[in-house]
Amino acid sequence: MDQSKQEKEYGYELFPERNTGPKKDKSFVKSLFTSQFKCEIMLKLAMETSPYAKLLLSAMNSSGCKVIRDRHFACEDCDGSVSGGFDVASSQIVLCQNNIQQQSHMNRVVTHELIHAFDHCRAHVDWFNNLRHLACSEIRAANLSGDCSFSSEVSRFNFGMKQHHQECVRDRALRSILAVRKISAEEAQKIVDEVFDSCSNDHAPFGRIPHGSKDAEFAYRDHESRDRYNANL
Repeated sequence: MDQSKQEKEYGYELFPERNTGPKKDKSFVKSLFTSQFKCEIMLKLAMETSPYAKLLLSAMNSSGCKVIRDRHFACEDCDGSVSGGFDVASSQIVLCQNNIQQQSHMNRVVTHELIHAFDHCRAHVDWFNNLRHLACSEIRAANLSGDCSFSSEVSRFNFGMKQHHQECVRDRALRSILAVRKISAEEAQKIVDEVFDSCSNDHAPFGRIPHGSKDAEFAYRDHESRDRYNANL
């Protein structure tokens, strides 16, 4: 496929550093004061302390898709409308260092993108040609990452109507699809509606919807206990 066409149709224009040459090395002292350095520190903290991220990393390792931080994550400058992305071509998660300023935000972005990576690992996801596959992963990421938790929604000044979580998941999945595919809102909404029930009920690898850090911690402990049990069979 023509590179410019790929950029326009699949959202690569939102991640301009994906299409530039090798980055110049910076001295250690200079690197201490860059947004990239801050991003990498927050990423390390997320991988080591977030129960959401730890569970996903463990699940991927168990599935034969071990995640290596220096290989599978990249801190880069992005378009102002996005916080992160999963680059299928390189199996790499992009973290938008210019748009992520707080650790809580980093934790959610890392979790959201790791869910895409987990789906890529466990299923034959046709990211480029099957919009239902894309919609399903976006629904799962919004549903399970904490994107639609009570605290996240309060920070956006969105307050609880009946079935608020489901509406938040639908809205965020729709926004994510429209950000990376040149289709109409009506078409995107139709696709989300078609797969919503089955995909929103797929809670792997959490086994539940983790509505907060405590839920995610319990899910992580359960997952680790199952792994230990299976290893002893």
